[in-house]
Amino acid sequence: MSAHPASLSPAALARCIPFAVFMALLALRGYLPDSLGWDARWVYGAQALIVAGLLAGYWRRYGELARQNLPDARETGWAVAVGVAVFAIWVQLDAPWMQLGEATASFVPLDGEGRLIWPLVVLRLIGAALVVPVMEELFWRSFLMRWVQHPGFERVDPQTVGLKAIVLSTFVFMLAHTLWLAAIVAGLAYALLYRRTGKLWTAVIAHAVTNGMLGVYVIATGRWEFW
Repeated sequence: MSAHPASLSPAALARCIPFAVFMALLALRGYLPDSLGWDARWVYGAQALIVAGLLAGYWRRYGELARQNLPDARETGWAVAVGVAVFAIWVQLDAPWMQLGEATASFVPLDGEGRLIWPLVVLRLIGAALVVPVMEELFWRSFLMRWVQHPGFERVDPQTVGLKAIVLSTFVFMLAHTLWLAAIVAGLAYALLYRRTGKLWTAVIAHAVTNGMLGVYVIATGRWEFW
């Protein structure tokens, strides 16, 4: 593998900036002064809207998401199946030793009387199931996984990505999640699905199914630690 360039290309920045902005806003959310009287739970909706705007602005740069790269029915079925499987495994991998560092504060969309605040729930579901899968798959799989394979990542056919690139990108993906073992399972599943089909949409769909089902599961069971 040749040396990576010191600076990122416009194509790389288009895949990194939405993710970086989302993570920066996530980090800043805990520093909102109480004196402002803001409910930090609403910030997630702003994050999702801002990132959705960035993705829309860069959309023409995402050739892997062009209409001609949509999966066929069989590939879509596989993507849904992988998403369901990852969800089923994810909710079982929450033992203390499966957690990396301190657990972050849970997103609890309840009012003072324990009732669901539905606008918060809807914003969270939209962000988690629609915006985040596109943002994360563009960064983790389309960019980082292929970039590890070769700096000219746009020229890398995902079906030729080697084990080293898959493992390294999944390891970094793991570091961004508290539930590290669940993240490894998810990262490998989405990466292998992308390599198998050669279409990023399959990883996006699988990721969206996992996140959507996880959101419904959390609301139904009250296991807010998964949010």
